[in-house]
Amino acid sequence: MLHTRLYRNGVLEKEGFPVEEVSDHVADPASTAWFDLCSPSAADLGLIGEELGLHELALEDVLNGHQRPKVDVYDNHLFVTVYGVHCEGDRVVPVEVNVFVTRNALVTVRENEHFDIGAVMRRWDATSRLAGHGVTFLLHGLLDYVVDRHMAVVQDLDGQAEALEESLFEEEVRDGRTLQRETYTLRKNTARLRKITMPMREVLGTLLRRDQEIVGDRVMTPYYEDVRDHVVRVNEAVESIREMLANVRETRLSQQGFRLNEIMKRVTGWAAIIAVPTMITGFYGQNVPYPGSGQPWGFFMSAMLVAVASVALYAVFKKKDWL
Repeated sequence: MLHTRLYRNGVLEKEGFPVEEVSDHVADPASTAWFDLCSPSAADLGLIGEELGLHELALEDVLNGHQRPKVDVYDNHLFVTVYGVHCEGDRVVPVEVNVFVTRNALVTVRENEHFDIGAVMRRWDATSRLAGHGVTFLLHGLLDYVVDRHMAVVQDLDGQAEALEESLFEEEVRDGRTLQRETYTLRKNTARLRKITMPMREVLGTLLRRDQEIVGDRVMTPYYEDVRDHVVRVNEAVESIREMLANVRETRLSQQGFRLNEIMKRVTGWAAIIAVPTMITGFYGQNVPYPGSGQPWGFFMSAMLVAVASVALYAVFKKKDWL
């Protein structure tokens, strides 16, 4: 399905039209055009670049991919890179979305179909009263959806981190290797998410600059500031998860050290108990006369000494909580 839209004087007038018609629509100052490209070829981007006068460096960034979230300001347009996120199993997977913003046209270039552009369109429809603000309105809806998806994923990771933290004290019913693997996966997902959420503060800060003419709409400024507040919350939540995972790691190491000490304490206690019978039987095994040597009662006396000494040591160690 071809995703294109034309707004005229704040009213959705047309959608689903060919991309070739965009140049005709953007010539009208009262019109705002949007169209979406998914995994376009170099030829397709070159054609769009000629139609809208896009800078060659921005087009090169789209083709190279894997850009850092950013805003590049050119003479007649902005180039914005953001990342949507979705989950595949237990992995957080980012999807690059590049956006060209001119005075009355917005072009979204998606890395693949995993970014739900339909959800962005529904968000535009839900706030259609602001459509009269043109590309500022369209760009806000896109960024608002992207940041909300970041927040949803962060909340999911936060729940996983809390469950992991609580499970540390359920060692009797939990495999240590499973805990270690889950911690590693969560740390990796958090690090991946942090790389795409941290620069978003800079992105919103650039768009809110007073000297920014392309999206410098004062009416829409509070809406962009609201998105920036959400970005701050996302970053704070990510840092909180990182601290929580660091605490999980430290607690896990402390538990392992404590468990090792407990094991060594018990092993040492049993070794001491075993050493006493060994000493007694070794003494009676000397090739010299001793009390009871060659007599039946000598054997019973040595056995009694072994039993009494072992029980006494066990009682002492148990009282001291060494066993």
